Amino acid sequence: MPNKAIAVVTGGAGFIGSHAVDVLVSRGYAVRVIDNLSGGREANLRSQATNPDVTAEWRDIRDIAPDDAAFRDASIVLHFAGIGDIVPSIERPSEYMSVNVQGTVQVLEAARQAKIKRFVYAASSSCYGLANVPTREDHPINTKYPYALSKYLGELSALHWFGVYGLSVNVIRIFNAYGTRSRTSGAYGAVFGVFLKQKIAGKPFTVVGDGTQSRDFLYVTDVAEAFVAAAEAQISGQVWNLGAGNPQTVNRLVELLGGAVINIPKRPGEPDCTWADIGKISRDLGWKPKVSFEQGVANVLADIDYWRDAPLWDVSSIASATKTWFAYMDPDRTKEVSERD
Repeated sequence: MPNKAIAVVTGGAGFIGSHAVDVLVSRGYAVRVIDNLSGGREANLRSQATNPDVTAEWRDIRDIAPDDAAFRDASIVLHFAGIGDIVPSIERPSEYMSVNVQGTVQVLEAARQAKIKRFVYAASSSCYGLANVPTREDHPINTKYPYALSKYLGELSALHWFGVYGLSVNVIRIFNAYGTRSRTSGAYGAVFGVFLKQKIAGKPFTVVGDGTQSRDFLYVTDVAEAFVAAAEAQISGQVWNLGAGNPQTVNRLVELLGGAVINIPKRPGEPDCTWADIGKISRDLGWKPKVSFEQGVANVLADIDYWRDAPLWDVSSIASATKTWFAYMDPDRTKEVSERD
C-alpha cells in the first residue's frame, strides 16, 4: 500500500482546523496538527483520537523552525493558527502582529524549506472594512483595527512567498463561519457563542441594535471543504472570498434558536451587512455551500452542551468589554483627532 500524502494543519485543534482535519482524513491524508491550545481544544480532535495517521504537537507557531520536522515530506499546509477578536487586538496590537504576521512567516518558511506543494492561508474578510455588498475579491482594502491589519499582513506575506520564492499559495478570506466546536472562551466576540451560552443559562439574547443587521454565515464543514479543495487545486496565487452568499439577519438566528431578546447599543464601525460574492471560488474550485442555515443552526443546537463552560455575557459585562471598541472605533473620534492634528 503506498504511503499516504501528508498534510500539516496549524491551529488543527481549533474550530475550523479540527473540521479540516476530519475532511483530510476522509480524503486519505495523514495529518500533523500544530496548535498551542490557546483557542483550540484537544477534545476537538476526539473523532481522530485513535487514528494513528493523526498526530499533534502542542506548540506556538512562532517556535516553528525553517527546517521543522513537522513539515518534512508533507505535501500541503493549511494555516489556520492565529489569534482573533477585535477588542483585544486594539488593546494588544503587538501580540497580534507577532502571532498573526511573524507566526505566519515562520510557517511559510518551514513550508518553503520543505518544498510543500500547496499552502492555503486562512485570511479574513475583515480586511475590507465597511464594504460594498456583495463583496468581490477586488474590493478596496480598508483594515479598521489591528486584527484585520494583522490578518491582511499575513495574507500579503503568503502571497509574497508565492511571488518571490515560488511557494504555491492560495488565500481564502473567510466571512462568518459558524458551527460545532467554535471557541467557547476568551473575549466577547462571535454571536453564536454568546447566544448559545445565554440559551443554556435561560437568559435573554443580547441583540446589538435592532437585529436587522445580516451576516454571511457559512457552516464550518463547508468552510473546511473549501480549504481542502484549495489545497488540491491545480492553480495557485489565488485569493477567494468564502461565505454562503446568502446573508442571514441576527433576528433570524434568534428565531431559530428560540428565546427572549434584550437590545444593546449598536457599535460604531460595524457593517450592516456582510455578503461574500462567491462566484470566483465556485468557478475556480467547483465549490458550493451544502449546509443550509436552518440545518447548521440545528446541528449547533444538537451539540449545545459544548458551550456549557463558555462565559455568560450580559448587558453590563458586554458594555465593559466593549469600552475600547467605542473609544477607538467611533468615526467622530477619528475626525476630531484629524482636525486637532
